[in-house]
Amino acid sequence: MNDADLQALVDDPAIRRDVSAVELVESVLARIDRHGDRLAAFITVMPEAALAQAREVDQRRAREGRAGALDGLPIALKDNIDVAGVRCTAGSAWFADRVAARDAEVTRLLRDAGAVIVAKTNMHELAYGATTVNPHFGACRNPWDLTRVPGGSSGGSGAALGADLCFAALGTDTGGSVRIPAALNGVTALRPTYGSVSNRGVLPISPSLDTVGAMARSAVDVASVAGVLAGFDLRDPYAVAPPAVAARLHPVGSADNADRPLEGLRVGVARGFFFAGVADSVAANARAAGDILSELGASTSEIDTSAAERARDDAAELIRAEALALHEERLSERGDEIGADVRERFELGRDSTGVQVARALDRMRHWQAHMREAFEDVDVILTPTTPDVAPRGEDGHMIALTAALTRFTYPWSLAWLPAISFPSGLDGQGLPTGVQLAAAPWRDGLLLDVAREFQRVTSFHFQRPPAVYPAGAR
Repeated sequence: MNDADLQALVDDPAIRRDVSAVELVESVLARIDRHGDRLAAFITVMPEAALAQAREVDQRRAREGRAGALDGLPIALKDNIDVAGVRCTAGSAWFADRVAARDAEVTRLLRDAGAVIVAKTNMHELAYGATTVNPHFGACRNPWDLTRVPGGSSGGSGAALGADLCFAALGTDTGGSVRIPAALNGVTALRPTYGSVSNRGVLPISPSLDTVGAMARSAVDVASVAGVLAGFDLRDPYAVAPPAVAARLHPVGSADNADRPLEGLRVGVARGFFFAGVADSVAANARAAGDILSELGASTSEIDTSAAERARDDAAELIRAEALALHEERLSERGDEIGADVRERFELGRDSTGVQVARALDRMRHWQAHMREAFEDVDVILTPTTPDVAPRGEDGHMIALTAALTRFTYPWSLAWLPAISFPSGLDGQGLPTGVQLAAAPWRDGLLLDVAREFQRVTSFHFQRPPAVYPAGAR
């Protein structure tokens, strides 16, 4: 299978149904052989296990005459998500020899749906940074420009998807860690409603905000994966049961008008904080995305989200405190084994007092209530995903780069909202930009519907990086 064949299969889920799981897996393993090392996108590749699983999928499909929801889909998992019998390092020397005894719940759900796990992806050490410059497993590189970072902490998942080294991936999102790599690598990712996807079997960094998120090139594939993952896990202490009735949710969409499928959708375009200090191309592409939604029938209005700046700071406070609480003993005993950037960030947590954390938690609840009220007037809020395109790793200190990249993603994490990032075009250097939509809790499906409609009439998510498609791509 050549690059054009593989690209067509990534772009069109419909034609995948006629291709065997073995052939799909062989195609991505071949690309991993060609591009995986120079991108440093993976920590562990599992060719034998993946091919064995693919054969089982094909045999079951032939025997039962039915297809699973994700049959044969080659998927990669961030290396803080357990896969039975495979090491799970969290990108750290602290866990370099840790082998998972059993599958994480999300891993089990993927297998049951027919997905084939091909690899574990590189990540920022301990999921505690947004650059994925990993001192133990290599600095992950952005396929659009190998001198730039892929974002983080799920940078390996973003880079692998950008280079078509898998068809879908899982990451984890604490303060933006699936949305940021999606924006910087030209793909799509959903942070689901907090507590709606099991975290059991996933190594945490800030349990009050952590969630597993689906990533893929298109919203269609993200929706397929997200649909498999969603569900209340009774054994997950951070699970949140969905409301029995979705109260006061405004209907959106018009089945009677194909030209205006988003008729009735109310888009709030954030002003102030979310567009301050943003690169011109990023801001222009985000506003153009709003115009496209308008052409599809949505109404747009400006919305005041000035309180988001305080929410960003409170999210940072909680993450610092919880990360240190999780790892303080290891830090004291084995602090010299982790990267200097992560060690320095841990030390910042020592400045957070119990009173400060309690106040941040109180303000979190008020921010969540404020956002619930905001969604009485709009259905989604539109912002850029990041203030700029992918930076170079040497362009700044990791902690400063992380603060900059997470500026527009932290507030929605603190509010426990679902949020999606999808491609909004390229800047003048040919680097991808991302637009972000947030919605009220449990309206994940609405975000996916809007992103699918946007991608139905645009081609930004089809654009490929020249570093791995030197002959060009559509």
